[in-house]
Amino acid sequence: MLLLRPSSSTSLYLGSPFPQSIVILRPVNYQFHVSKGSRFLSTQAGRTRRKMGITNSNGEQTYDRTTEVKQFDDSKIGVKGLVDSGITSIPRFFVHPPETLPSVSPTPKSFSDVIPTVDLSGITSNRRIIIVDQIREASHELGFFQIINHGIPSGVLNRTIAAVKGFNEQPTEVKSWYYGRGMSRGVAFSTNFDLFQSKAASWRDTIQLRFGSVAPDYDSIPEICRKELIEWDQHITRLGETLMEILCEGLGLDAGKLKELMCLDERIAVAHYYPYCPQPDLTYGITSHTDPGALTVLVQNEIGGLQVKHGEDWVDVKPIAGALVINIGDLLQIISNDEYRSVEHRVLANPFPEARVSIASFFNPSRREDLYGPLPELVSAKKPALYRQFTFNEYLRRFFSKELDGKSLINYFKF
Repeated sequence: MLLLRPSSSTSLYLGSPFPQSIVILRPVNYQFHVSKGSRFLSTQAGRTRRKMGITNSNGEQTYDRTTEVKQFDDSKIGVKGLVDSGITSIPRFFVHPPETLPSVSPTPKSFSDVIPTVDLSGITSNRRIIIVDQIREASHELGFFQIINHGIPSGVLNRTIAAVKGFNEQPTEVKSWYYGRGMSRGVAFSTNFDLFQSKAASWRDTIQLRFGSVAPDYDSIPEICRKELIEWDQHITRLGETLMEILCEGLGLDAGKLKELMCLDERIAVAHYYPYCPQPDLTYGITSHTDPGALTVLVQNEIGGLQVKHGEDWVDVKPIAGALVINIGDLLQIISNDEYRSVEHRVLANPFPEARVSIASFFNPSRREDLYGPLPELVSAKKPALYRQFTFNEYLRRFFSKELDGKSLINYFKF
C-alpha cells in the first residue's frame, strides 16, 4: 500500500525520521511546469513515430527508460495528467513484464467470502470475547479482514474520499504545487515512491501526510482536503487503539502492550488515486507487497481492485459500504512470532471511467532506534524466536532501498 522514498533527515512515509535531500518546492511560475507537462505529452504522442531513446553506435535508437521517467516526474502532471491528455496507450515505463502481469480470470466463487467481515458492535459488552476470537482467527489465517460498526460515521468516510478525489481532479497546475519526493513539511504528492528504482511504474497518484509526534505543517496540506484528512486521522487514532487492544488480547497479552511499544504514536495517511487506465492488462495500480509497520486501516470507494494473496490465488477484497479494511503489517507478524500474518496484496489497474480512491493509515512505532523482535511472552522451547532483533530504522532503510516485490523483506530478518 505505499509511499515516498527516504534519502536522509526528517520523517517520511510511515513517519520515519530519514534525512531528505529533496523538499517540496512550490513553483513560482506555473507556466514553466505546464510547459514541461506539454513537452512530456508531446513526446508520448510521438512515440508511434519515434521511440524515446538514445542513439547507439549503429545509429539506431534504443529505449532510455531513465530519461523518460525523469521527464515524466519533472512534468509534475501525474498519472491523472496523462489520462486528461486523452492518451490511448500508456507510456512504456508503466508496462510490466508479461510474466508478472495479473491473470484476467475472476476470483473463484469458492473464494468470494474468504475475507471475513467482523461486526464491532458491542465491543464493550459480553460480545468482546467473540470479536477478539474473530479478529485473532482472521489475523492468524489471512492477515486481512473488514470491520463494520466501527464507530466512524459514514459521513466522515464519504467526505474524506470525496476530498481526496477532489484534490486529484483539480487542474495539473494547481496540484503541481505539492508534487515532490520529500516530506520535510509532512505532506507530499507524487506518482510512485519507487518510480526511479522499479522495473515498471504503477498507474496511480498519491498524496500522503505524516501524523503523530511530529505533525505536518497544516498550511502545507491542500485546503481542498485539509479538514477531512485531519478529521480522518483523529477518528483512526481512536479506532487504532481499540484494534490494537483486541489484537493484544488475541495473543494473550496485556491489552496495552502495543501501545506500550509506541505503535500508535506514528501514523502516515496515504491517499491513493487510481484513474481510468486505457491498458489495464499491461500494468498495475500497486504491485504485490506487504506493509512494513504494525497495522493498516483503509477505506476504499466502491471501485474494486484490491486483492489479497491466499495460497497461490489472489482474492478480491470487495468494497462494502461503510466498512474499513484492516491488515496486519510485517512488524506485527514479527512481534507476534508469526501468530499473526502479514500477507501480500496488490491493486489492479482501474479499467472503469470512475476513479478508485483509497485512504490508508499506517501505524508504526515512534521509537525508531529501539530493538524489535518476537515478544518474550510469545517465545518458548516449543516455539523459539523466528526472527532476529532489529531497529525499525534498519527495517525501513531496507524497505525504501528497493522496489515493491512481495514478501522478500520480512524473510531477511528471519533466523
